[in-house]
Amino acid sequence: MSQRPNRPFGDSCGTGLALVAAGLTLAAAGAAAQEVGGGSKSAVTGAAGGASSEGANSALERCDQALGTIGVVEDQNAAWYSTLRSYKLGSTVPVLRMMIQQSNCFVVVERGAAMQNMNIERQLQKSGEMREGSNMGGGQMVAADYTMSPSIQFSQNTGGLGAALGGLSRSLGVLSSLGGAIKTNEAATTLIMIDNRSGVQLAAAEGTAKNTDFGLFGSSFGWAGGAAAGGYSSTPEGKIIIAAFADSYNQLVKAVRNYRAQSVKGGLGTGGALGVQGGTTPAAPRN
Repeated sequence: MSQRPNRPFGDSCGTGLALVAAGLTLAAAGAAAQEVGGGSKSAVTGAAGGASSEGANSALERCDQALGTIGVVEDQNAAWYSTLRSYKLGSTVPVLRMMIQQSNCFVVVERGAAMQNMNIERQLQKSGEMREGSNMGGGQMVAADYTMSPSIQFSQNTGGLGAALGGLSRSLGVLSSLGGAIKTNEAATTLIMIDNRSGVQLAAAEGTAKNTDFGLFGSSFGWAGGAAAGGYSSTPEGKIIIAAFADSYNQLVKAVRNYRAQSVKGGLGTGGALGVQGGTTPAAPRN
């Protein structure tokens, strides 16, 4: 019988340690070599600077000339906002503002938390602590002609087997599962635009998106991790919401391009054409 040659234990151990060390070196090198911009993309990407944009989705509507100034304000007391927070999805305002600026249809003005910092700068100016020529005096802020208010409606499943709002994504209903099958659900969003001077609603638009086929934006997004593990560019929930908002915004832009002011006989706010007996408005019956 042939016998295996005896090898010192130290030789095999040394070889193993060398392999482990080489593996750790490769792993460390791979961890250090992060790809800039290599993360998962959503329907709204890139950047905006003034009237120019970089890396914007080609499906986003764009205007040659801005139609006015606009502020974006969320109703943080709404049920949909609480749902976002529970799934580690933050405010929709930053992404909406970038989308609006990329489109060049409106000039975005700050009406959120950064207003506090703006006021601090003005207080420092008044206290005399700022350098001469800082020019933080009054009369420079730009008025917001319009306010845009977003809202989200999470739908039940649109087909196949599965719990409507259960499974992988619970109350969001973006992905649900029953018997191991992943289902397709929709998210619907609404954008409302108000004239700040009159309080009149100028435009409203609804948009939708599916987590398996965004259609308009030519993208597909599957399950990429836990529902609470990321934000709008790294979770199915976030991606479907932003795609739906992009759809809403495109619909709104198309509507305001063809805007025609509504009119009421006798003027807005004077009582309208549906008078009641004994009323004091011009349309009220006299007998």
